Amino acid sequence: MLGLAVRSVLRKVCAKNALESYQLKGLAVTTRCQSLGQLNMHREKYTDASKYKGGKLAGQRQKVIASENDQSTAEDDETLEGRDNRAELIDDRDYDTVASSAMHVTKQILNVQHVVIIQPYIKWGPRKNPTKPDLLLAEAEALVRSLPKWTIELSMKIPVETLDKRQLFGSGKLEELKNIIQTRQESGTPLSCVFISKGTLTYSQKQTLEQTFRLPVMDRYSVVVQILRLHAVSMEAKLQVALAELPYIWSQVKDQEGSSKGSGRIFLSDSQRQMLQLRERKLRNELATIRSHRELLRNRRRQKNFPVVAVVGYTNAGKTSLIKALTEEQSLQPRDQLFATLDVTAHAGLLPCKLEVLYMDTVGFMADIPTGLIECFVATLEDAMLADVIVHVQDMAHENHSEQRAHVERTLGKLMHNGEQSLSPERIINVGNKIDLVADPSEFTIECNGGGKQPSSDYDRLHLISSQTLVGVHELLLELERRVLMVTGRQRIVIRVPMGGAEMAWLYKNAAVTETAADPDNAERLLVSVVITEAKLQQFRHLFIRKRS
Repeated sequence: MLGLAVRSVLRKVCAKNALESYQLKGLAVTTRCQSLGQLNMHREKYTDASKYKGGKLAGQRQKVIASENDQSTAEDDETLEGRDNRAELIDDRDYDTVASSAMHVTKQILNVQHVVIIQPYIKWGPRKNPTKPDLLLAEAEALVRSLPKWTIELSMKIPVETLDKRQLFGSGKLEELKNIIQTRQESGTPLSCVFISKGTLTYSQKQTLEQTFRLPVMDRYSVVVQILRLHAVSMEAKLQVALAELPYIWSQVKDQEGSSKGSGRIFLSDSQRQMLQLRERKLRNELATIRSHRELLRNRRRQKNFPVVAVVGYTNAGKTSLIKALTEEQSLQPRDQLFATLDVTAHAGLLPCKLEVLYMDTVGFMADIPTGLIECFVATLEDAMLADVIVHVQDMAHENHSEQRAHVERTLGKLMHNGEQSLSPERIINVGNKIDLVADPSEFTIECNGGGKQPSSDYDRLHLISSQTLVGVHELLLELERRVLMVTGRQRIVIRVPMGGAEMAWLYKNAAVTETAADPDNAERLLVSVVITEAKLQQFRHLFIRKRS
């Protein structure tokens, strides 16, 4: 009995040890699998085991699995290496030194700045800006206010004969401005930089102003780049901003080399030139990779047959607010800032007929922004150029809304010039936003065709809405539905199908089912109202109707 009891105890101890050993092995395997899972977290591979049956092909199956794992690991390493390369492009101290010297931009965006704004404007002649000087100055002030901790200490508008002179202001006006700035400084007002609201200052213009004012001088290009740096969140946006800075730096270097003075702070050594050239090549290659990825996403959307509606407009016209009103997406948080949106984002919404569409939020346009700065965001705007319908949002509360609309239309026309689609009127819906801030909205009439009082066609109608109070949003949705169905070739029809049959499942997958009702003439059938393309309708007939006949 004693031996039997001992053997029983030994069996229990051995079983316990075996269980602990098994658990430890299981933990090790789990830990190893978790490590492999983290390494391959963005790739999910599987092999179709049905292709490999029997013992002779077992080795082939193992080779294929091993080959796929090796390929997965290689692609993961390549992805991680790409991310590291992009991060190095964004955080480059040698480049930051050159950029700070040429543009007065810095990564310390949240530093306090006390700004003097000077808005030059041409008094008369063919190059006179149609926008009033007061509105030009207001837009320059809005740019500065878009940067946190930047304070406007003094703003003024100065008439000039031309903006292209080597010395932007005449000697007398320059001395007057110098005295105004010095007087402010002597009275205790802190001043840290001067913002000349002109697209791009030449090197000679900037050097003369800095020597006179004894303060750093920035132009619109520099200030906009600073705002873009602040609002760039995704890696694509950061790379686009980084590429947008280079044309400005090269133009300043070229102007300096052509200057007779030959002195200045942005003289580049051979190594710095090579660094800039290499940086530009790397940025363009990285953006080309991202661009091909965006093309892949667009192809997937086409395969799923989602209609795309691009929302475009002048910066701060209320594009994101409109998308929020159309989609009822509460996670969207519009901001009252210039260039608040840099990345094109897709937002799903339903039309009244239950058809799902994708609304694309795009980067805003702005006047007097150099072409080199806009060209870097062309890849981002491709989604707008290739959309089925374009919603052009206009800020009706802005005094200069007509000129803003004209600027957006001119820019879109240039972008569409070499695009796949033409800027046909049936693709564009004009929307007048923020009418809740207007005293008398009825006074607005569309001016798309030569300033006529009435639109020449239904396509030219201006749809007045308020994204905040939702006035006119339902009517806009109905118009969106009409345009989307027309442009994409969809139609609304009623199809009689067997109840619970394969036809019903196919329609839910390939069309927008808007309503179902029992067939009064046949209890075994349903009347299904759908929105469907002609191609899908022909496919439905081929699969189901012809088989019956």
